Amino acid sequence: MISKGQIKLITGLQQKKYRTKAGLFAAEGPKVIAELEKEGLKLHSLFTINDETVQSNNVFKVSELELKKISFLTTANSSLALFEIPKTTPLATKGLTVVLDAVRDPGNLGTIIRLCDWFDVTQLVCSKDTVDCYNPKVVQATMGSIARLPIHYVDLNEFLENANLPVYAGMMDGASIYESALPENAIIVLGNEANGVSAEILSKVTARITIPQFGIRQATESLNVATATAILLSEFKRSTGK
Repeated sequence: MISKGQIKLITGLQQKKYRTKAGLFAAEGPKVIAELEKEGLKLHSLFTINDETVQSNNVFKVSELELKKISFLTTANSSLALFEIPKTTPLATKGLTVVLDAVRDPGNLGTIIRLCDWFDVTQLVCSKDTVDCYNPKVVQATMGSIARLPIHYVDLNEFLENANLPVYAGMMDGASIYESALPENAIIVLGNEANGVSAEILSKVTARITIPQFGIRQATESLNVATATAILLSEFKRSTGK
């Protein structure tokens, strides 16, 4: 059975200020929870409808109705876990870094985190107005990849000013990604879903790169930011072979 205090704690984690205060975030579903545990994230508590998984004091057997009350999903899964938010690691100074400038959609950020994990990106650096990576919708979209990727929230101007790496911005106008020499150590900047990379951040960019559109009609206005990230990362990795 779940207590009123536990319900209040869990539902409060929908908001960033309460996640920060509690130092906790929520994840749902056996697969995601198992991935996070496997990567060494510290389990705070687990709420499940499955009897066989109830083995310790921080695991609570709940009914399906109780799980629905605390679930952040439209259709509740069989379990929900709270994990401690891990401590941040130092910023890397080499390798491939993806930078996000005011990306707001949780699904986009979750997908980008999975892509960074897939393409072995060194780190993800986000502006402070990018959606929080521990937002429940982001966590679910990462499918566990959030535990394997260093993620930082910083002042992007300061970060880029101090970076000793070439900075590439994904833009609608720029040199074709397919015709550009792409280094192993670099920074790739992706912008806001509606407005792209801000003018202030563009002033720190070394080069603008674009994913060219093919065909005669060319009626599509733009690519989704997560889709663009996938193509850019694929090309960077193909070019360097690392």
